[in-house]
Amino acid sequence: MTVSSESMEPAVPRGSMVLLYKPGPLLGDLRAGDLVVFSSPEDRRPTLKRAIAFQGQSVAIEDSVLIVDGKPQSEPGIDHSRIDGSYFGPVMVPAGHVFVLGDNRSGSIDSRVYGSVPLDQVQATVAWPSGG
Repeated sequence: MTVSSESMEPAVPRGSMVLLYKPGPLLGDLRAGDLVVFSSPEDRRPTLKRAIAFQGQSVAIEDSVLIVDGKPQSEPGIDHSRIDGSYFGPVMVPAGHVFVLGDNRSGSIDSRVYGSVPLDQVQATVAWPSGG
């Protein structure tokens, strides 16, 4: 798959080729930090984002810091200076869903806009470059 947007930069720049693992993940196989491909709820095109949280977990962003279940998350690939001052949530991830975010938070349309993605709509995980 060729990445067509900047939403996953700097980890996966626009124009990069990624190797996909299909069929999509089994419920127990997907982990936070994995890169996943699903049909965008906005235009049904294949979309690449990072899995952040799963059913029953809460997600928030406080001054650009990702908070899952009340705990700040380490995100070494995120350029916090580009997203300083951003806030979101908190929201709870419903059963059978995954909350996804683009690494380039200021240029990404993701679960903050269209909500959590049903796990059965995840079509593949990215095998290369590595997701975590």
